[in-house]
Formats: sequence, C-alpha cells, structure tokens
Amino acid sequence: MRVRRVFFQTSFIQVSYISQDCEEIPEFLGRKYGHMAKRLDLSFNLLRSVEGLKTFSYLEELILDNNLLGNDLLLPRLPYLHTLTLNKNQITELESLLDHLAEVVPSLQYLSLLGNVACPNELVCKEKDEDDYQRYRYFVLHKLTNLKFLDTRKVTRREREEALVRGAFMKVVKPKDAKASGEAASLSPEMNYTPLPSGSRDLTNHRGGSVSNFLFHQSLELKKHLGQILEFLLHTYGAKSSESR
Repeated sequence: MRVRRVFFQTSFIQVSYISQDCEEIPEFLGRKYGHMAKRLDLSFNLLRSVEGLKTFSYLEELILDNNLLGNDLLLPRLPYLHTLTLNKNQITELESLLDHLAEVVPSLQYLSLLGNVACPNELVCKEKDEDDYQRYRYFVLHKLTNLKFLDTRKVTRREREEALVRGAFMKVVKPKDAKASGEAASLSPEMNYTPLPSGSRDLTNHRGGSVSNFLFHQSLELKKHLGQILEFLLHTYGAKSSESR
C-alpha cells in the first residue's frame, strides 16, 4: 500500500514520497505539486533517473538518499536549490558530478554524498582514512565554491583557503574494479614471462632451488645429446675404417 504524504509548513510546501519502491518520479507529483513545492523528499526508493523533476522549478531542498542513482545522474536546472543530499546511492565518478552540479544548481550551499564510492570514507571502504576524506573535501570545495556544509561538516575558512590553492590537485581516483583486479592478481604468476620451466614457477619453491633444478636438468639433457653425437661418430668412422681394410 502506498502512503502519499504532503506536508504544509508556513509559506512553503514539503512533499515526501518515501519508501514507495518507485523507479521513476510519478507524474502526478509534478503535476499537482511541482509549481509550488519547496522541499521534496524521495528517499528510500528505487530511482535510477530524476527526469520527473523538470516541473519542480522552485525547489530549495531535494532529498534523494538511498536510491539507485549512478554516474548518469542528470538534474534539471534548479536555480533556487540550496540543499541536496545524495547519500547511499551508486555514484562513483566525482568530478563529472561536481561539474554538472556547478552548472545546474548554482545556489547550492549544502551537499551530502556519504555512502557513495565517490565519497572516500570508511563507510564505503575500510582502506580509506581521514586524509583521503580531507582531500576529497578540498576537491569538492574547489569545484563548488559556494558550499557552506559538505556531508556532516561545516566548511571552514582554512578548508576554503586550501581548496583555492590545492583543490585542483586533489582529484579522487576511482578505485579499480575489484573483480578485474582479482582476475589480474590470479593470472599474474603464470602470465609473467619467465625462461624457467613451468614447474619452477611454483611460488612455494625457493627461487634458488628452482634454478638449480633447471640447471641440473639442462646438464642431463646436454650429456644425453653429447652421448648420442659420440655414438654416431664412433659408428660412422668405425664403418669407414672396416671398409678401408
């Protein structure tokens, strides 16, 4: 059962459409409330697109937490939007998102991206630390200079100064695909070039022992070939000696 809730507060309308399992913004929301809604909460749905936001041209706050929004996220131009939360979505590319936001939401002051791969913190990856997160903040502030709050923290004057000087060089590198990295790691022992026999590539063998075994086998092969050559020469010259007699 869908529960549709519309809240009226003083001079603006707050529209909440939460946990409805919708994959797109319902048309009736825009038709009925788009021309007057100031705050829209669409969290805990299955949204992959926000195409239905075109009619919400007066929005000031937009909550899109816990959806399926990815790197192809495209917002319409929302000139009055000052608050945007995109927590716990599927965004991995930071720079393209920030460039897009700078273009379509010029009044943005509060942004939260926690729970996305693009936001490097321990909520997403245990390998990330506070330094990684701080570099991310510098880069975001370099791109979105009007922000007053980022994620759960207020932007400090020192951060603004650092972002102005170093922010452009703090680009967050996308993590390698775990599956691809795993495949590469599993193949690397066999795919790396080596002149040694396949048996000597066993990582449990000591390198010196592998080389010794290889040289030992090579010496046996050499002796075998030398023996065959000697046998051939003796047979040939022995036959010629008998004929000359």
